[in-house]
Amino acid sequence: MTASRVGPVAFTLLMLLTFLVQPIAAVSPPTVPLGTAAPFALLSGSGITNVPTSVIGGDVGTSPITGAAIAGLTCAEVSGTIYTIDAAGPACRVVDPGLLTTAKNALTAAYDNAAGRTPDSTYVDVDNQLGGEVLVAGTYRFGGATTANLIGNLQLTGSADDIWIFQATSTLVTAASSTITFSGGAQACNVFWQVGSAATLGQDSSFAGTILAHDDISLASDVTVDGRLLAGGQANHEGAITLISDTITRSTCAAGPGPTATAGPGATATAAPGGTAGPVPTQADTTTLPGESRQPNLPVGLFVVLALGILMLVATRTPSRPR
Repeated sequence: MTASRVGPVAFTLLMLLTFLVQPIAAVSPPTVPLGTAAPFALLSGSGITNVPTSVIGGDVGTSPITGAAIAGLTCAEVSGTIYTIDAAGPACRVVDPGLLTTAKNALTAAYDNAAGRTPDSTYVDVDNQLGGEVLVAGTYRFGGATTANLIGNLQLTGSADDIWIFQATSTLVTAASSTITFSGGAQACNVFWQVGSAATLGQDSSFAGTILAHDDISLASDVTVDGRLLAGGQANHEGAITLISDTITRSTCAAGPGPTATAGPGATATAAPGGTAGPVPTQADTTTLPGESRQPNLPVGLFVVLALGILMLVATRTPSRPR
């Protein structure tokens, strides 16, 4: 084959390869439906213990345990409604066992829903799997950590409708002063943490998202949560919540795209489209993250092999023109 014949063929195939190997845009998973558990900022099966003064924005409830298991949490600290199954607990309580049973069943359904998702990325059991990461929408699974799963900052970047699901196969532990921030319009209301055991949030940390814990949820002092603490996702509904002068605000989604707040005071990045919160990738990162295993992109690899085979076939079998 002459150079004049090989050139156009090679150029065409190279252009095809360039198109095929482009990163695939991130696809957001469906949301985790919370049902009647959605109005609650705190929902537990084994009681709520609080060291004043905390600030709770949203409803509070405990079931199937008595309302007397709500200890140290006063009516003045809660902007929503405190529900109990009986006439015990804070003076402002509303007795509604039916509502609480429905909400706890909804929590179990949400926990199972999140646990059943197929992960897009899986982190190995090393320390600080999430600290320093910038993650697009998706489902992320990780195991236990030596000290904490999150040390430093985790940035979630995406649109106002994107969903993040984190599956902690063991405990979820965040270090003191750790933060979760947003960019590109992403919102805390679309972040879900399914925890296979207990969750512990470190002192002065800023956390974002709804925790669906199999067991207990414990907060050190001065923790800020933009989301929900829902404890007792297993079938028997057991799971306690412990607070020490913390702030929990039930997150709600904005009506449309636009800037959103960071996950509490002390966060270092804002969620403004095109802002300065760090690089905002528009496509999924297809490289391997530290401590993470990804499945290879088989369709792209097959196309590459096929294109190279065609090029070799054309180059070896097409006769040259007689001079």
